[in-house]
Amino acid sequence: MNQALLEQLERITDEEKAILDGSGVQKELYTSHKNFTIDSKKLLTKGQLIQIRPHTRFIRFPKHRHNYVEMVYMCAGTTTHIINDTERIILREGDLLFLNQHATQEILPARQQDIAVNFIILPEFFDRILPGMERENVLRDFLVASLSQDSSLSSYLHFQARDILPVQNLIENMVWTLLSGKSGTNTLNQTTFGLLFMNLSMFAETINLDSPTQQEQNLVFSVLRYIETHYKDGTLADVSAELKQPAYYISRLLKKHTQYNFKELLQQRKLQQAQWLLSQTTLPIEAIICSIGYDNSSYFYRRFREKYGCSPREYRKNSS
Repeated sequence: MNQALLEQLERITDEEKAILDGSGVQKELYTSHKNFTIDSKKLLTKGQLIQIRPHTRFIRFPKHRHNYVEMVYMCAGTTTHIINDTERIILREGDLLFLNQHATQEILPARQQDIAVNFIILPEFFDRILPGMERENVLRDFLVASLSQDSSLSSYLHFQARDILPVQNLIENMVWTLLSGKSGTNTLNQTTFGLLFMNLSMFAETINLDSPTQQEQNLVFSVLRYIETHYKDGTLADVSAELKQPAYYISRLLKKHTQYNFKELLQQRKLQQAQWLLSQTTLPIEAIICSIGYDNSSYFYRRFREKYGCSPREYRKNSS
């Protein structure tokens, strides 16, 4: 990270000065509730959908929840997080930790050189990301849904992203923008965040690597990533062999955690790709049908109209 940003984030805050002088965590800074649920209204000004604040160091931060989505980015050093009373996660430089509103979190004391940034993100921020994205993606959409909605799959996502250069650059851009305090940056941050999720969706294998208890979650992510790259001719038998898991088990997991079976998810991805090609290229419709793996054009036309409410030709005309 840029050295000037690091130096700014490393400065000891007034809250931390009080802690070093013997004070505990001042809960009134975070919530008005009896239970320790950190309230976005305490951290965001009116009209803001996203903001950042440095992680509070020098003290064990007690167990709490959030009424928003939190993203923790580890700028330097390490921090240790206890999630849902059982999962112990060590964030290292470059790591990302996303927590939805259903997760509990406790954080062990950090040193001055352990610099983390907490992104406070309202759920409606995510609602504005997806419609503005250039290309739909079943994995990215699922990751966003797991954070912004009530998901049975996971209440947190841990990405080991230190070596993913585009991710590092995008986060640093957001940190700089939010620290600068300029007004009217919601749209810029939404675009940047959308690009961040597009990049993260390409690295599903980096999610929750250190969480062996998240086997179901990791399998679902792996299947969605397979669909993303094999939508043209992928099969349940192939992904079953690749992941060394029975086909019936994969089907049951997908239905449990996404409400769709493998065939339905594969079809979603085909239609997403067709939608993108219609809006971004001049390829003939029959060529698009062939490129996404359909050999029955009537079936494609029917499914496309069901999803998008118009024919492919009408969609292309409207999008142009």
